[in-house]
Amino acid sequence: MLKNALSTILLSITAAWTVSADDWHRWRGPQLNGVSSEAGWLTQWPDGEPTVSWKASVGTGFSTVAVSKGRLYTMGNEDDVETVFCLDADKGEVIWRHEYPCALDPKYFEGGPTSTPTIDGDAVYTLSRRGHLFCFDATSGEIRWSKNVQEETAAAIPSWGFSGAPLVHEELLVINVGDSGMALHKESGDVIWKSEITESGYSTPYPYKVNDTQWAVILGSAKSYVAVDIKDGKELWRYRWLTRFGVNAADPIVSGDQVFISSGYNKGSALLQLGTEEPKLIWKCKELRSQMNPSVLLDGYLYGTDGDAGNDATLKCIAWKTGEVKWSQKAIGTGGVTAADGKLIVLTSRGELIVAPASPEKFQPITRAHVLGGKCWTCPVLSNGRIYCRNAAGDLVCIDARRPKPQD
Repeated sequence: MLKNALSTILLSITAAWTVSADDWHRWRGPQLNGVSSEAGWLTQWPDGEPTVSWKASVGTGFSTVAVSKGRLYTMGNEDDVETVFCLDADKGEVIWRHEYPCALDPKYFEGGPTSTPTIDGDAVYTLSRRGHLFCFDATSGEIRWSKNVQEETAAAIPSWGFSGAPLVHEELLVINVGDSGMALHKESGDVIWKSEITESGYSTPYPYKVNDTQWAVILGSAKSYVAVDIKDGKELWRYRWLTRFGVNAADPIVSGDQVFISSGYNKGSALLQLGTEEPKLIWKCKELRSQMNPSVLLDGYLYGTDGDAGNDATLKCIAWKTGEVKWSQKAIGTGGVTAADGKLIVLTSRGELIVAPASPEKFQPITRAHVLGGKCWTCPVLSNGRIYCRNAAGDLVCIDARRPKPQD
């Protein structure tokens, strides 16, 4: 009896020290919303400084990381050669890499890849700024198929290159290329449907369901949000959204039958009511102008960056229902925000990592530390108790946020 009681106590203690782990197999995570289900990770660093497990150099670019089954995938560019990396997520050692010629294309920024790899089972999909599309074996790096979708379709390359991550839906691979996207068979690479070859926007296709039909919201033509039937590309609706320089990059955020959209360059945000026809405007404001990274939605409040690079962008909290600003925090810049366990994980544009409760009352960090130098526009990723951060130069750092196991 005593033995059983002691065993129960020990199991309870062990459980209390165990992180609720989660793979992060694609851009914006399992639910495509920038929110992780992990709990129990460290929110305060021992002795005030985070523990750095490893560092790696992956080349110039803004691709964030995808993590699955102990492997991490990302992309970078050096001397007009692009590389897809597969690293050991625990140690940072290279498991495999694949290189191919691709222009750096610096234009008012450093250039390099801006799309993030997508993992689907034992396959990894990547898209370059110039349209190189690959399907790799996730374990070995063997190329299952590859093609240049821009050359094959003659689709216009956006001013800052293709940026959206590939979206896997059942047997299809949907990418933001052309006026309202295109889809390929994920196992063969055969084109299933495509749209007009006009310039696309920069976001990742976002799926949502109406009745029994699965649709995808795509920032198509750089001028409109478009909803298409994933299986055949048929357009359901189109909502015109003009932004200076045609830069629409932040992913839409869908909640129930409403969608939030936001762009920089003083464009602002809007909340739309979804239906089977063109969405209806609920509210529109200029309080949250997301130039690149989308916000996260938690308990009816949006947390994201407001403003453009070079203009001292701020971190804001606004109400989903009304667009009302609850608070604003300066000195964040155009960094990235993810969330887990009711907390914000913020990487500022200057490389400061901040953890703070997601509260509409105020912004009150639990901990903060500089983890990188240089320009940081890439969203941080929490996966299996580790936080991965990257800068434009390709410095990738892994922060150990696992709680220490109790001593015997």
